[in-house]
Amino acid sequence: MDFITGTIWFLTKLANLVGNYGLAIIILTIIVRGGMWHLNVQQQRSMKMMQSLQPKIKAIQDRYQKDPQRMQQKLMEFYKEHKFNPMGGCLPLLIQMPIFILLYSALISPQFIQVAGDQQFLFVKSLATTMRATAGISENGVIGASTGDRFILGNNAVVYFKDGTNTKVKVKDPAKAVETVGELKPGEDVDLSVSLDHIDLKYSELDKIEKAELTVTNSNIRENETLTFDRKEGELVATVPTVPVNKTWHWDVLLLIALFAITMVISQRVMMAMNKNDNMDPTQQALQKSMGTFMPLMIIGTFVVIPIPAGVLLYLVTSNLIQILQTVIINKQMEREDELKKAAVDDSELKNAKDANNK
Repeated sequence: MDFITGTIWFLTKLANLVGNYGLAIIILTIIVRGGMWHLNVQQQRSMKMMQSLQPKIKAIQDRYQKDPQRMQQKLMEFYKEHKFNPMGGCLPLLIQMPIFILLYSALISPQFIQVAGDQQFLFVKSLATTMRATAGISENGVIGASTGDRFILGNNAVVYFKDGTNTKVKVKDPAKAVETVGELKPGEDVDLSVSLDHIDLKYSELDKIEKAELTVTNSNIRENETLTFDRKEGELVATVPTVPVNKTWHWDVLLLIALFAITMVISQRVMMAMNKNDNMDPTQQALQKSMGTFMPLMIIGTFVVIPIPAGVLLYLVTSNLIQILQTVIINKQMEREDELKKAAVDDSELKNAKDANNK
C-alpha cells in the first residue's frame, strides 16, 4: 500500500466512523496537531529563549561583524553554552510540509475522487473541487472536456477474459496509463487507449483479456466515468462522447482561501503578541510585521495559480485554528512556570534575608 492509498484508506475509516469526509479531514488535522503538541511547546520555548538571548546575540554580531567566520564560531559557542538550538522553531514547519504534500496528493488523486469527490461539507459543495475547476457530472455516459484537458485512470480495473470469467486488478501508473487518440475536440467523441502493459497481470493472462472496465477521470474538472474498453491487439480502446465545459469560479473554495488567510493573520498576530519583547531589534520587529502582512497575500496568490482542493484548504484552516489555540494555551503554561520560578526565587531571597537577620 503506497502513502496516497494509505491516506485515503485512513480518511475512509474516519469518514465511516463520523459520517462525512469533511469531518474526517478535521479529525485528521486534530490528530496531526495533537501529535505535534510537544514539538510546538519546544518551538515556543525556543522562540522565547531566542528573545531573551537576543541582546547578547546582537552584541556578538556587532563585535565580530568584520570577521563572519569568527562571528559564527562565537555564536555556536554561545548557543552551546545556553543549550539553545536556533533551528528548533523550524522543526514543526518541516514536519508539517510533507503532511501537506501527502494530503494534497491524496485529495487530488483519482482514488479520492472515486470514493468522495462529490461529497459536500457545510458550504463546500465538493471536497475535491479547486477554485477554477468546473464540477462535472460523474457517471452520466458523457465526459466534460475543454481543450488541453488530461485524462487519468482510477487505481483499479475489472478485467473480463475470453472464457467469460472476470477479476479485479490494479492499474499500473494510472496517471499516465490512458492516452487520447487524435485531437481532443470538446463536443465530439474522443477515442481513448490503454496499453495492456498497464494492467497488473501476468504476461500469460494478458493475452486472454477480452475487455475491461476502467474509471476515466478528467483531471481538470474532477469528473469520473466508468467506461468499457475493448481489446484491440495490444491495447484496450474506448470511445466516449464529450460535452464542452468552461472554467468557472467556485466561491465556496474562494471563501475557504479567504478563511485560511484570515486565520493565518490571526495566528501570526497571536504569536507576535505572546512573544513581544522590548529588547528585540527594531529591524527584526519591522521584518516580522511585514511578513505578517505579505505572507498571507503571497499564499493567496499561490493558491490562485496552483489548484488546491477544498479538502486541503479545510485541513489548512482547521490547522490554523488549532495553532491559535495551542499558542494561547502553551504561552499561558509558560507564564505560570515563570511565575512559579519567580515565586521560588523570592521565597529563597526572603529566607536568606531572615537567616542573615537572625545571625
